[in-house]
Amino acid sequence: MGDMANSSIEFHPKPQQREAPHAGGFGCTLAELRALMELRGAEALQKIQEAYGDVSGLCRRLKTSPTEGLADNANDLEKRRQIYGQNFIPPKQPKTFLQLVWEALQDVTLIILEVAAIVSLGLSFYAPPGEESEACGNVSGGAEDEGEAEAGWIEGAAILLSVICVVLVTAFNDWSKEKQFRGLQSRIEQEQKFTVIRNGQLLQVPVAALVVGDIAQVKYGDLLPADGVLIQGNDLKIDESSLTGESDHVRKSADKDPMLLSGTHVMEGSGRMVVTAVGVNSQTGIIFTLLGAGGEEEEKKDKKGKQQDGAMDSSQTRAKKQDGAVAMEMQPLKSAEGGEMEEREKKKANVPKKEKSVLQGKLTKLAVQIGKAGLVMSAITVIILVLYFVIETFVVEGRVWLAECTPVYVQYFVKFFIIGVTVLVVAVPEGLPLAVTISLAYSVKKMMKDNNLVRHLDACETMGNATAICSDKTGTLTTNRMTVVQSYLGDTHYKEIPSPSALTPKILDLLVHAISINSAYTTKILPPEKEGALPRQVGNKTECALLGFVLDLKRDFQPVREQIPEDKLYKVYTFNSVRKSMSTVICMPDGGFRLFSKGASEILLKKCTNILNSNGELRGFRPRDRDDMVKKIIEPMACDGLRTICIAYRDFPSSQEPDWDDENEVVGDLTCIAVVGIEDPVRPEVPEAIRKCQRAGITVRMVTGDNINTARAIAAKCGIIQPGEDFLCLEGKEFNRRIRNEKGEIEQERLDKVWPKLRVLARSSPTDKHTLVKGIIDSTTGEQRQVVAVTGDGTNDGPALKKADVGFAMGIAGTDVAKEASDIILTDDNFTSIVKAVMWGRNVYDSISKFLQFQLTVNVVAVIVAFTGACITQDSPLKAVQMLWVNLIMDTFASLALATEPPTESLLLRKPYGRDKPLISRTMMKNILGHAVYQLTIIFTLLFVGELLFDIDSGRNAPLHSPPSEHYTIIFNTFVMMQLFNEINARKIHGERNVFDGIFSNPIFCTIVLGTFGIQIVIVQFGGKPFSCSPLSTEQWLWCLFVGVGELVWGQVIATIPTSQLKCLKEAGHGPGKDEMTDEELAEGEEEIDHAERELRRGQILWFRGLNRIQTQMEVVSTFKRSGSFQGAVRRRSSVLSQLHDVTNLSTPTHVTLSAAKPTSAAGNPSGESIP
Repeated sequence: MGDMANSSIEFHPKPQQREAPHAGGFGCTLAELRALMELRGAEALQKIQEAYGDVSGLCRRLKTSPTEGLADNANDLEKRRQIYGQNFIPPKQPKTFLQLVWEALQDVTLIILEVAAIVSLGLSFYAPPGEESEACGNVSGGAEDEGEAEAGWIEGAAILLSVICVVLVTAFNDWSKEKQFRGLQSRIEQEQKFTVIRNGQLLQVPVAALVVGDIAQVKYGDLLPADGVLIQGNDLKIDESSLTGESDHVRKSADKDPMLLSGTHVMEGSGRMVVTAVGVNSQTGIIFTLLGAGGEEEEKKDKKGKQQDGAMDSSQTRAKKQDGAVAMEMQPLKSAEGGEMEEREKKKANVPKKEKSVLQGKLTKLAVQIGKAGLVMSAITVIILVLYFVIETFVVEGRVWLAECTPVYVQYFVKFFIIGVTVLVVAVPEGLPLAVTISLAYSVKKMMKDNNLVRHLDACETMGNATAICSDKTGTLTTNRMTVVQSYLGDTHYKEIPSPSALTPKILDLLVHAISINSAYTTKILPPEKEGALPRQVGNKTECALLGFVLDLKRDFQPVREQIPEDKLYKVYTFNSVRKSMSTVICMPDGGFRLFSKGASEILLKKCTNILNSNGELRGFRPRDRDDMVKKIIEPMACDGLRTICIAYRDFPSSQEPDWDDENEVVGDLTCIAVVGIEDPVRPEVPEAIRKCQRAGITVRMVTGDNINTARAIAAKCGIIQPGEDFLCLEGKEFNRRIRNEKGEIEQERLDKVWPKLRVLARSSPTDKHTLVKGIIDSTTGEQRQVVAVTGDGTNDGPALKKADVGFAMGIAGTDVAKEASDIILTDDNFTSIVKAVMWGRNVYDSISKFLQFQLTVNVVAVIVAFTGACITQDSPLKAVQMLWVNLIMDTFASLALATEPPTESLLLRKPYGRDKPLISRTMMKNILGHAVYQLTIIFTLLFVGELLFDIDSGRNAPLHSPPSEHYTIIFNTFVMMQLFNEINARKIHGERNVFDGIFSNPIFCTIVLGTFGIQIVIVQFGGKPFSCSPLSTEQWLWCLFVGVGELVWGQVIATIPTSQLKCLKEAGHGPGKDEMTDEELAEGEEEIDHAERELRRGQILWFRGLNRIQTQMEVVSTFKRSGSFQGAVRRRSSVLSQLHDVTNLSTPTHVTLSAAKPTSAAGNPSGESIP
């Protein structure tokens, strides 16, 4: 790997020399550090020893202290950013407004219209010589005077103008959506914080604020934000698969392999590192720059040879240029590989377009169907018009086609063509995808206020269909503010905190040491911020409870920690989900060792052989005593909903040192000091939230690592289980026994017997959680497929979060790995926020349905009117420009108005829709057809007898270019009025009576309806020729309004007809058909592929930068980096990603060998039993 670094230096010897004076008094240049971070393992150690002596030498060169960190002084930090760059990778440029306009113009129907309009424009300027015009028949004669003939161009121009209008509105919508998305992105990036030491204080700083030389605290579950060198570590294991493709966890230690790389995950342990490379200079940054954080930028840069924007200062630009050169070097290699590879890459790059949510799938299908129907209708319209004209002119009147008349005839044909296209324009509901995006973007923005940070847009809508929620207990259902309330010390069970005088000094002393030393030193209890508030708990909450217990016993943990600082600890076995315990070894003054251990009581007590009695002396502790203790002490505590933790110790004589790697041997033969019961009270608002879920048809299940009695007690308090119900509460062991066959394989039939009644899964391992989620999702027993939401906070919840339809990660307690795998981050870790998410999700679905109901009514009516009108009167009653205006209000504005309805609590009173529920229910179908009948009746009445009713000239059979008639203006105006009032009807889709309910809570809706009304008045009164309108009198206006208001009355009539009577109505807009679903193999395969692609889209560091780009161009990188370790790694990138995203089924060979090799590794144990 070294040669890569050197090669980049060989390209550019110049910056190298410029760099040295630039190092600003620091002992390392940027290039040196970059070269250092390219090395691994022994090579790296050797390099550090040669160049700096040791890691503390490196710290001295970087002017930082391994224990105190940097002085928190702004100038110094700024200087470091100047020299070593800042910790952020510049994102891809957003599309400019003009690009978006160009994209909107690509719409086929619009292109057809533009062409037609231009032809029409061209022809209108060509006037045939006057005298022959008689010979062409009365085609162009009639009411037309000179001025009118001049105005022939207006229609073409007006069409072009309205097309421009539509395009601008679409582009603006896309642009604002993009902007919101970026805002959300930066919000997610700001959310990510990292712990550093500055001035000897632990601080949480945003990841972007990290600088080279910072001392960062790494712990279980972190996603490393920068490259660094380990100073001191406990049992640190890192998952480097995102960079190297090795799925085994890599052990890191200061004396063997101290290199920590950005973008890798800490799977176990903790430690401190000194940051050596940030942003574009870190390993991840280098890969992103090689791929040009979007290849298109590289080209732009090369063309313009521009400097980077001001934010990236000189040295960074230089680094960038260096990389630019690297990227340039890569180009020839790529073409050398031959064209076919590029083809293949292009294909690969285009594959992950499949990530469509359920709703978008249904909508696309529906839009396509409607579009096809519209196309057929418009084609028929054109054909009928042309045939009628030809037969009328050349057969009935027996004229001959004269050369000089050609332009006149062509003009007729163009007019017919334009009518056909307008039918098509109105028929195609291009507002559908728009409505979805608007609705989702709006919801996402509002969900921020409800503490839901949505990372994937479609998660928001999937949440509305959720039928099951698998929730963690700690922190989600409970407050995660833990306190010790009961304890068993020296043969006595204390129901409250004992007074220190009641305890033997020896026991007290051991207890204080065991708790203070055997916990992460980052966990502390700080004085309250406000007077009278509770002390602040920092770090692991269980450990905080124990430290709080020490303070309640009137002792302090800080002096003990100062006496034995972290680097004096001899060995630490950190907590993980398999061990369910943590142990620390310290050296005793006499040369012996003492081990302190704490963990789940039923696990640790099995390893205890002695216990301290009331005088602090050892007493034998046999299995019989243990059973006794479980019955009398632990179960009663658990039934009060307490977590029981056992604290124990063991002394090793100096004579023989044990084999520290044999953990089972070391952590055994313990002496129990105490068992404490920790209370984590249920959040006061949770029982109500769970009741809402159950009312809304969502089953809440609790999946926890706690003891079954504790779990059951908490579940009962929350209302997850109710007395008298038929439910199951299982432990992980029992759950596995029930769902596996004799060979230990999971069987779906067995799972289907268990999960419907399962409410609490206790002592569960992450694998169990994943199994349960997968089992519920794959199940086909119910009438509809389950949609599962899962909450998780730990690193090991990753697979379950990814497998679930919607993964919620905890914003406060969650690890970076969990957040990375999730769809929505709960910024307040509160279960009630999940209920809010359900509400918003259902609201999105309903908003779309409202819009559909409205849109389809317009489509049906407009298409039929244009079609029949054209067939009977040779001219569409609604002109092209009018149709475009209708299309604009109906599609774009209505989607805005109806997609931004705020959610109401009533949404939670109905059952979830499920995956295969059609978009258009029978009630909606009834509304659509009912309103269409009303509107068609009115319009046809006006069309055929309107001139008699209003006593005006008939507008039918008007010659080409005749002035607009009042008759047709009234039809147009009435049509728009009916749509406006129907928009109010469309606000309700379940057949409710009161359509005005909550209308003022949506200002956007009111503005749009009133705005549209205002513009309509302007168009009719002053639109004139371009809009084919002639001004109407007040009386005519009142009639139009009266008919419009009739829509509301008619809506009530429709609501009265029971849907159940109308058997003939079909539903429309189904998801994938049932038959496709039953073929399980197919569905499963699809699901997995889909999943893999979805994962590729998730991105590793900053999710939206698309790993697919990395994947497709990785081969290129590997040809470039010929050195062993990296090349293979890169080539395996794509395969690893698919493994990494989900250990899809536990029989994956890599998984099993991994587990078999290291039973303690976080991958879980091969038998799949949860270790009790």
